[in-house]
Amino acid sequence: MRLWIGLYLPRLPLDVFSPHWSAEAASVVLEHERVLAASPLAQAGGVREGMRRGGVLMLLPQARLHEREPAREAAAMQALAMALLQYTPQVTLAEEASLLMDVGASLRLFGGVRALCRDIRAKVRALGFTARLSCAPTARGAWLLARGGSGHALGMASLKRHLDRLPAALPLPARPFAAWLDGIGCLSLGQLRRLPRPGLQRRCGGALLGVLDAAYGMTAELFDWIAAPTTFQARLELFDRVEQADALLAGAHSLLLQMTGWLCAHQLAVGRIVLLLEHERGRVARPPTVLDIVLAEPTWRDEHLVRLLRERLGSLSLEAHVIGLVLEAPEVQAMAMPSESLFPEPGGSEQDQWRMLELLVARLGPENVLQAAPRADYRPELANRWVPVQRTRRTAQQQMPPQLPPDLLSLPRPAWLLAKPVALLMRDHRPFYGSPLRMASTPERIEAGWWSQSQTRDYFIAQGQDHAHYWVYRERIAGADGDTAPRWFLHGLFG
Repeated sequence: MRLWIGLYLPRLPLDVFSPHWSAEAASVVLEHERVLAASPLAQAGGVREGMRRGGVLMLLPQARLHEREPAREAAAMQALAMALLQYTPQVTLAEEASLLMDVGASLRLFGGVRALCRDIRAKVRALGFTARLSCAPTARGAWLLARGGSGHALGMASLKRHLDRLPAALPLPARPFAAWLDGIGCLSLGQLRRLPRPGLQRRCGGALLGVLDAAYGMTAELFDWIAAPTTFQARLELFDRVEQADALLAGAHSLLLQMTGWLCAHQLAVGRIVLLLEHERGRVARPPTVLDIVLAEPTWRDEHLVRLLRERLGSLSLEAHVIGLVLEAPEVQAMAMPSESLFPEPGGSEQDQWRMLELLVARLGPENVLQAAPRADYRPELANRWVPVQRTRRTAQQQMPPQLPPDLLSLPRPAWLLAKPVALLMRDHRPFYGSPLRMASTPERIEAGWWSQSQTRDYFIAQGQDHAHYWVYRERIAGADGDTAPRWFLHGLFG
């Protein structure tokens, strides 16, 4: 099924200069000293499109005036297109602040047309833009429906009915002839199509007929698709100085959406992201604050990354105002698609467990969430160390000791190993710990260490009169004080 989605941004100048314009007193965008766009509050104060700057200041002296910047608008459209690459690699820029997406191959993946459109609308709002969305079997038809606000058409018959009701002057080639079309009573595209084609071509040129034929599916269409760069770095300039770190989440989310689209375009997953919080420039300039987030499991979805940033920003205390954000993805790898099992494991998948650990790290700090890392040492107190759980599984696997013989793996070990062995008393030539201990196993000999750190021990499983089991060892070297009697130590307790 061939299906196109058209996105038209009717308020792009306002969206670019102030995504939160509805909360302001008034916002006005000027082009050549005349009003191009005005927020609802400015319109309520009497500001109209085409009004001069002096008239705006006379009506609303407190209005916020912005000059239109085409370069900034183009950058905003490019950022939006980059974020939408997560739905399809076929995204192209169209006229008048519009985007076209060929989503026919993505419908099943995202749960159908309605779910896909709902998700795209949510992403566009998260990026801070106001958009009008439409669906059609042709790209030019989707653009005309979005531009005219005429809804969705999933079949050619429905598309023709919707297009026939649109104004005749809506296509760009028809606008110079709007007065002539109105004078002959041609008010809709349906009436325009019924005019004689040779005469319409002589009067308006072949461009208008080309647009109509493409919209109604009579000719093929060719496009230049958006190409994602080889590396990712996105910057967002804030519209005001931000003093609270948690207020930066909305801007960081928009950057994450761009990164998600870039990752999907290249079939990559990110293992580490870096968010730079830029501060004041000039004489009071200071280096940016760096938020470095290392992921235990590479991902290409933004939901989990947003939760991690929310935790990190919520616990961050800013030392200076923030005026801009920069997001980088320094560590990426090939995307590994998840495998769906017929019977899911209880407690969630392995990826869900790693995401939970990452949230704990973001909330408690990397030094407070540790994991065991075995070491190649036979001495029990040195055979393990605790390292931050942020280390990836690849790094942990590189630090794993060599495979032990099967006979050593079968030896029992206590569930509780004491941090420091406890010297035991001797009564009637037997170690004593609350009661005389009886050896319940054959000895396990451990000789390890170098030079002054060498250890020679015989380990036993001992049982007390209360039937509790202990892990004890006997030193095989006489004490330094000349006492030749072996010394016994308690090193662990069995559960």
